[in-house]
Amino acid sequence: MSKYKVAVIMGSPNDRPKMEPAAETLAAFGIEADVQVMSAHRSPAKVAAFVGSARENGYAAIIAAAGMAAHLAGAAAAHTTLPVIGVPLSGGALNGVDALYSTVQMPRGMPVATVAVDGAVNAALLAVQILAVTDESLVSALADDRAKRAAAT
Repeated sequence: MSKYKVAVIMGSPNDRPKMEPAAETLAAFGIEADVQVMSAHRSPAKVAAFVGSARENGYAAIIAAAGMAAHLAGAAAAHTTLPVIGVPLSGGALNGVDALYSTVQMPRGMPVATVAVDGAVNAALLAVQILAVTDESLVSALADDRAKRAAAT
């Protein structure tokens, strides 16, 4: 059993291939990724219930991915004080720019950290960095990960 659990939520089952790298990255750091599909528009009550009880259910952060209107991260942030990391997804006529704007433009007092379009890996790494604030083993693992990435370039 992992010491930490991060929710990876997405607006559509079609988003799963773009978000699998987030779950894989978290797993590489020994962090459990609970991958769920829920839509801010088609299943808002499910989003509110899941996110509203996330802290009590042992989650440390939420990664929320959506394309086009991309309201999932903001809807999640409205129901929790856990860190929410938004991943705008490419697709539609604007190829992710609309999702980027929707995710990054949160009102004052409702923060959502936003990574690049299709930035699932960076979202997972940001979640690990947040957890590493109080966990030295994750600090070391992050340093190792960065060294490996640097060596691969």
